[in-house]
Amino acid sequence: MDGRPAHMTRVYDSAELVADGCVHVLGVAAGVIAAVFLVVLAIGPAEPLEITSVAVYATALVAMLACSAAYNMTPPSRLKWLLRRADHSTIYLMIAGTYTPFMAALKASPWAAALSAIVWTGALGGAALKVFYPGRFDRLSILLYLALGWSIVLAFEPLAMALPSTSLWLLSAGGLLYTFGVIFHVWESLRFQNAIWHAFVLAAAACHYGAVLDCMVLSRAA
Repeated sequence: MDGRPAHMTRVYDSAELVADGCVHVLGVAAGVIAAVFLVVLAIGPAEPLEITSVAVYATALVAMLACSAAYNMTPPSRLKWLLRRADHSTIYLMIAGTYTPFMAALKASPWAAALSAIVWTGALGGAALKVFYPGRFDRLSILLYLALGWSIVLAFEPLAMALPSTSLWLLSAGGLLYTFGVIFHVWESLRFQNAIWHAFVLAAAACHYGAVLDCMVLSRAA
C-alpha cells in the first residue's frame, strides 16, 4: 500500500495531468509575484495591523497554491498522500487568511473580533482534522469549507459600510466561483475535472486578491 485513501480510485491520463500541471505552475508563479507585490504596496499607506493582516493573507495564498501544486504534481506514492494532508489543510488556512484583511478593515469592532474568532477556530479545527484523520470526512470537509467561506455574510452590513464597493463585488464573485467550482471537484467522472476545478480556484483566488488589493492598498492610496 502507498498510503492512498481507500475511496480514491480515480486515475488521470497524461493529458489531464499535463493540463492540471500547467494550471498549478501558472498559479504558483502568479501567486508568489502577486503576494510580494501586495505586501510591498501595503507597507506604504497601510497601518501596522493592516500590513500584518495582508502578510497573513499573502502567506496563506502562497502556501495553498504551493501545497496544491506539490500534491497534485507528485506521482502516486506515500509522499503524495502526506502532501494531500498539507494541501487540504492549507485550504482552511487560506479561507481564514483571506478574511483577515477584511476583519482588519473593521478595526476593533465586535463584528471583527467575533467573526475572526469563528473563522480561525473553524479553520484550525478543520486543518487539524485533515492532518490527523486524512481521507476521512472528505464530503463533510467540503461543507465546512463552504460554510467558513460564506460566514462573512454574517458581517455583511458592517463590511458594506467599511469596504469599497469594488472590494465587495470581487469578494462575492470569488465566493461564487469557489462554490460553483465544487461541482467539478466532485464530478470525478468528467475528463479534465481536476484541471477545471483548479482553474476555478485560481479565478476565485484572483477575485479575492483583487478585493484585498482594492481594500487595503488602492483605496488608501487614492
